[in-house]
Amino acid sequence: MPDADALAAVAEEYYQISESILDSFPKYRLPLDLFVLDEKVAQLLTYSRKDTRLSNEQTEEIRTLCAEGNLFVSRKDHPVYSQHIVKQLDLVLVDRNLKEREVADICIRALDLRLSEFFEQPVKTLFEQLYHDVQVLTEYLWTDMHRLRLFVRRLHTGKFTLSRHCINTMSVGLWLFVYPVNENMKRKDLDQAALALLLHDVGMAKVPAFILNKTTPLKPEEKEKIPPHTVTGYKLMHKLDQSFDLMRLATLEHHERLDASGYPQHSKSISPFGRLTAVADAFSAMIQERTYAEAKEPVDAARELTDAKARFDLSCSGKILASLMNDSFGKVQ
Repeated sequence: MPDADALAAVAEEYYQISESILDSFPKYRLPLDLFVLDEKVAQLLTYSRKDTRLSNEQTEEIRTLCAEGNLFVSRKDHPVYSQHIVKQLDLVLVDRNLKEREVADICIRALDLRLSEFFEQPVKTLFEQLYHDVQVLTEYLWTDMHRLRLFVRRLHTGKFTLSRHCINTMSVGLWLFVYPVNENMKRKDLDQAALALLLHDVGMAKVPAFILNKTTPLKPEEKEKIPPHTVTGYKLMHKLDQSFDLMRLATLEHHERLDASGYPQHSKSISPFGRLTAVADAFSAMIQERTYAEAKEPVDAARELTDAKARFDLSCSGKILASLMNDSFGKVQ
């Protein structure tokens, strides 16, 4: 194995590639440069260039170098490296060389990809791919719940997309669900909460795109297409055998309000998880740029929700505001 001091000298500029990552790449033509460590001078030497066809002898030598911990890729190739892992997300659980912020970025990109595909065609095959990636995420979080802060610091505040809105809602909602950390919480609780929050708005995928993207006020008949998305979403998840309690509450109650002004039930009796989802959903929508409204600063959005305590659960909105004010979230990027 390479000397620890030699590894430390190159760690900021290179990844020490693991065997599992190497095995996930094409065998003979890798999409990035490979380097080997010269311990005498603590420098990396180029072994092969990206897209160069390797011989059988080279592929065997590469495996040996990798097993010895002597094979590296440049962090300059991070976009290529991370894009590869995005499509095989479970690799983040075995690659110890990725920084935590890099893992969070990769997880968000992977979920964005899977959600977009699923919303475009909500069928079982695509759901199973999404479900797998959610399980990878919750495995990563379960190891250290404080990693959730990496995700709330990466809330998308640009132009609205349904997938990024749902990821925002999941990140904020999980933070509300988990903190303070409940020692009695089970892994199943985290798995179900993450999936329910991520798919709380799945029914919107069935609303015609021209309505969602319209820049002028909706006509009455167009407005009527929006409220049914809550029931539509629950029915869709029921067909996919995902009708567990938290999914039912997230899909059906995220537009209910404490003063009964919401929908579809117009009820004041809202479950705790429904209240949490409603706040996370509203906050996430407010901080993204919409066709009909500019994005609000996160602190302003949280303050607006706390002021609306007749409609939104103050224990949830107040926690978001307090966390933004005392920097528990860290700066939202």
